[in-house]
Amino acid sequence: MISKLLQKLAFLRLRLSTKLMVTYILLTVVPMSILGYVSYWQYTKSIEEQIGEYMPRFLVQANANIKKHMDELSALPELLFNSESTVAILRRDVYQSRADLNRDQFEMNSFLTRTYLTSGNPDVIGVYLLSKNRVFESSKLSYSGLDWSRAFTYYGQDLKLRSNVKVILPRDIGLRFIDNVPYVMIMKQIEDVDNRKNLGMMFIAVRLNFISSVLRDLENSDQADMWLMTRQGQIIYHSNPAKIGMLDENISRYPILNGSFRTSSDEGQRLVSVNRSQELDWVLVHSVPLKKLTARTDFVRMATIFVFIGLVVVSIIMYSLFSQRVTRPLKRLNRLMKHVEMGKFNVDLKVESKDEIGALAGSFNSMVSTIRELIQKNYHIEIRQKEAELYALQSQINPHFMYNTLETISMAVEEDEKESVVEMVTLLGRMLRFSVNNKSKFVTIAEEVQHVRDYLTIQKFRFEDRLTFSIVNSLPPSAGETLYAAHFLLQPIVENAIKYGLEARKGVNIQITVSQEYSARTGKQDMVFRVRDNGPGITAERLEQLERTMREDAWAGKDASFGLSNVNARIGLLHGGDYGVQLHSIEGVGTEVSVRFPVLDAADVERIEKEGKQHEYNPDINR
Repeated sequence: MISKLLQKLAFLRLRLSTKLMVTYILLTVVPMSILGYVSYWQYTKSIEEQIGEYMPRFLVQANANIKKHMDELSALPELLFNSESTVAILRRDVYQSRADLNRDQFEMNSFLTRTYLTSGNPDVIGVYLLSKNRVFESSKLSYSGLDWSRAFTYYGQDLKLRSNVKVILPRDIGLRFIDNVPYVMIMKQIEDVDNRKNLGMMFIAVRLNFISSVLRDLENSDQADMWLMTRQGQIIYHSNPAKIGMLDENISRYPILNGSFRTSSDEGQRLVSVNRSQELDWVLVHSVPLKKLTARTDFVRMATIFVFIGLVVVSIIMYSLFSQRVTRPLKRLNRLMKHVEMGKFNVDLKVESKDEIGALAGSFNSMVSTIRELIQKNYHIEIRQKEAELYALQSQINPHFMYNTLETISMAVEEDEKESVVEMVTLLGRMLRFSVNNKSKFVTIAEEVQHVRDYLTIQKFRFEDRLTFSIVNSLPPSAGETLYAAHFLLQPIVENAIKYGLEARKGVNIQITVSQEYSARTGKQDMVFRVRDNGPGITAERLEQLERTMREDAWAGKDASFGLSNVNARIGLLHGGDYGVQLHSIEGVGTEVSVRFPVLDAADVERIEKEGKQHEYNPDINR
């Protein structure tokens, strides 16, 4: 035990090239030499004996499966008694009108279709019922060769079958389906369970596909033949469809009907296996050429010799090439991984092969490239976020707004409008506190709405009747104090609405709504701010340009779209690409700006700010 363990450890300490050589010899030269010697004489000796011994057993099982399936099919006529209305139709002898007969035929035909063709056995292709000079039928395929209305002379009479089932072959009944579909007919007498009277005769045409599925696993060669025939030699099923319905004239010369034997033909000797079903009186036959059974022996013998010699000759060459192909890239990979461990990501493992080594090299290069890109991306994201926060702070107090507000206050003082002055100063002070004192990225919904209401009220003092506004908050009062939004979302949008609305019109009306809406994109409730105005609207070209600017670069320049881009960028950085600003505008009618972001409570805000601190960029990582 200890010695084996030491030998194993010694093997593990060998170089990779030596391990490959030993493994190559153990897995190729030694097994092939042993296999060639053993398989040559063993295969030739055993193949015929095995087929001759096991094939009859398989045929017995196949016959049993066929018998079982036929028994299941023979029980199908009993389904008639599941419906009281169909039994009542079969018991009826006289009709007062042709309409009553047609109604019964329609009901019975519909029942046959539902019970046997659409929801019954898939092998059933037709059901026919002869009862008291009536014909009920339902068929999946069109047929010819038999008029059921004329079949009463024989099949309509009481054949004394009682509960027995009779199998009728196509040759005996003359019925042919389209495309000569192979089938057998199950015939059973329908007897009234109450008074033991004969109600009619049922015929069920069954496709022989089930025989094909039973015998499919037995056909081990494309030269093997398999067929099912009656005791008289009429072929019911054959692996060659052209022979179905023909007679096997050699059945009388078969030495046995259960077992295997050799026979001679124009094609040479064949191994024939036969099994007879006593219940159905059918014979199942499997025939295969002997030369087909032994053909692999010669091939194995010659292949073994050539492979063995070839392996001995080329083993050293293959080892040398294979060893270099495997070990050289691995050595380079080991060296480059040490560089990556030191933080040097500008490495490239060039391997041109498409095998596992090439895939490994490609994965390594992709991994290093992804790490390098993620580091750069994380760096740029943090820089853009800082810029966004900076631009947001710079944009919160517009100098022009301050100048205009102070001028408005000055004019109100001159006109001795003390109440207006006090209100404007109060509103302006509250706006300054909102902008300066709030160090968080988030404020409550109520604070954000109050800030934009203060802004609009101050502008209302300035523009008087030229500006009207309304704010509709559909949230519960408690939600405004407990739900949060990113800081400073509404004022840039409202500022644009006032600027462009008053430039083109004498007055502008601004409507702001705050609501929660279900989003099909995110699959949950989102918070939505909507700012509508009756300004001049935006042309289709300008609208497309604005949307492209918001998508591509929020910091391209402080033009008319800067406020919208700033808001959209900050929402995207905080919550992802599923959220942001959407524009809807009709030229000459007005514009609607929707700001969509997730519903946030205090826990969500704390989590987002905590994650933001954990992802701050470390310059030492990009050495």
